[in-house]
Amino acid sequence: MNKRIRVLIVDDHSIVRNGLKVSLEDFPDIDIVGQTGDARDVVRLCSQVLPDVVLMDMVMPEVDGVTATANIKRVYPAVQIIALTSFNDEDNVQRALKAGALSYWLKNVSVDELVQAIRKASVGQRTLAPEAAQVLISAVNRPPRVGHDLTEREREVLTLMIEGLNNREIAERLVISNSTVKNHVSNILDKLGTSSRTQAVALAVENKIV
Repeated sequence: MNKRIRVLIVDDHSIVRNGLKVSLEDFPDIDIVGQTGDARDVVRLCSQVLPDVVLMDMVMPEVDGVTATANIKRVYPAVQIIALTSFNDEDNVQRALKAGALSYWLKNVSVDELVQAIRKASVGQRTLAPEAAQVLISAVNRPPRVGHDLTEREREVLTLMIEGLNNREIAERLVISNSTVKNHVSNILDKLGTSSRTQAVALAVENKIV
């Protein structure tokens, strides 16, 4: 007999948890081993129920799903996590995946799609909701953000330029030479495609570069 997939449900809405449990427990290869509405409890719960897959809501009080995901992966890296949420904006998708979620699905997912996602997650295969996949594709194809290639020091210099400091004052603030500041300013203007400090400052403020 094939091993049953042990699933833990994490969602702060009891109606969602119970709905998922009822929908999934009809499948003979899935075993709902636990559920919780408190993401602060997930690491301890994982140690007790030993899930193969966690269905993780992303928006919860106290501790959000991104933090809970990272906490689980830090202690139990073999546990696979499926983000299950109502939000498909780029920031949420990127943060969930970076935290360690293997897959990302919206709560309008069909039961059959979710079951397939759970089965694939249990063997380390990533799946994404079409909406999440489109968000990631759009992010890849989007032109780099203005100022993306500025170094940390250049960002510090630019911040002081926005405050209105001249090269000498910037040098004193950062404890570096005037010539070094001049080089940084020159690099900033070049990377931003501007010809003056005023233009660089205006562009930085408009695009919230620092």
